[in-house]
Amino acid sequence: MESTILAKLTAERQAFTVSELTSRIRDLLEGEFPDVWVRGEISNFKSHSSGHWYFTLKDAVAQLPCVCFRSQNRLIRFQLEDGLEVYARGRLSVFEKRGEYRLLVAYMEPVGIGSLQLAFEQLKARLAAEGLFDPARKRPLPLMPRKIGVITSPTGAAIRDILRILKRRNRGIDVLIFPVRVQGEGAAEEIAAAIRLMNQRDDLDVLIVGRGGGSIEDLWAFNEEIVARAIFHSRIPIISAVGHETDFTIADFVADVRAPTPSAAAEMVAARRDELIERFAALESRAVKAARYLLARWRERLLQLRARPGFLRVRTAVQHARQRADELDYQLQIAMTRRVRATRERFAALSMRLTAQRPSRRLAEIHGRLAVLRNRLEATIRERLHMCRRRLSLAVGKLDALSPLAVLSRGYAIVWNERHVIVRDVAEVRVGERLRVRLFKGRLTAVTEEVELDE
Repeated sequence: MESTILAKLTAERQAFTVSELTSRIRDLLEGEFPDVWVRGEISNFKSHSSGHWYFTLKDAVAQLPCVCFRSQNRLIRFQLEDGLEVYARGRLSVFEKRGEYRLLVAYMEPVGIGSLQLAFEQLKARLAAEGLFDPARKRPLPLMPRKIGVITSPTGAAIRDILRILKRRNRGIDVLIFPVRVQGEGAAEEIAAAIRLMNQRDDLDVLIVGRGGGSIEDLWAFNEEIVARAIFHSRIPIISAVGHETDFTIADFVADVRAPTPSAAAEMVAARRDELIERFAALESRAVKAARYLLARWRERLLQLRARPGFLRVRTAVQHARQRADELDYQLQIAMTRRVRATRERFAALSMRLTAQRPSRRLAEIHGRLAVLRNRLEATIRERLHMCRRRLSLAVGKLDALSPLAVLSRGYAIVWNERHVIVRDVAEVRVGERLRVRLFKGRLTAVTEEVELDE
């Protein structure tokens, strides 16, 4: 009997692979829990570099691994931390590689407080710790701004209230409106960018950043960290004017001044014209009274000083000095008059002497004398040249008479033998010897045919 049952069980056995069984369990879980809320305390929270969040929800007796992917956690406003009790909404699934089931979180809310309120408190605490709310860095508003910038929605009630107040209280203020979205996705980035762009101008004295009232979700752009840091780094003083008097945002804490409403912000920057006139009148009255009081005191003081003997001596000394100065001035004028007159007389005398000497006539005489001397010099030079030429001619004649050429010109000749010796005696010549002869004009060669000796 036992062998029969065992054989039957062996024939009916159906084994799953691990993957098949895990896949079946995953399908069962995802089909059974496609959308479930779970309450628990966060533990082992980790924010991965990929942007995904990994943590565990636990209570007193159990734990549930959870994953919140980046595409989902960017919608969660508050910061997750260990120990925080939350409601998590998502679907159950199985991580097959590890064979564990876990909750894929799509949304979370803190227990006992709204998620936005928790995010607000967390950011407020963090920025306060960094010093963004420090009262010491807040700047006073200009008393009489010439131009203000308004960053808000161009179609909201806030801009209408601001313009209406400015028109009523002070028409002399110029307004530059930078239109932005004040709620919804991307509103915070637009507001922060507008603050940075306004700070690139040099003609704005103060900025108003705000909007009208609404829910905490409507006002949330002014609770974003990017707006808070833009306000913190603003070179221009900023008034935060968000919502109603009971609404507080992160922008209110960072701004130099918080206005309870946009209308109140306009009243802060635009002092009433009649108030200013009244204030200036009061200041003028106080200044006049102070000046009169000081004049009276100094006049009384001056009278007291004038009554003192020392002041009288000084006054007498000053009078004497003035008289002495007048006397010296008179003497100086007389001396200058005399000096000018003497200079004029001397100049007139010199002018008369110059006229009497007539320098032009003197120059003509010198020119005539120079002409006579030049004629004499030229005559002397010509005579000396004539004498030189005559002496040169005589010397040339003498040289010509002594020249051998002059002797040759009279028919004589010079004879050389073959040894280039001048022949003076026929005994020195042999018959047949070749002789060279130099005549007055030209040379010739001759052969001796006969030699005759003088007896």
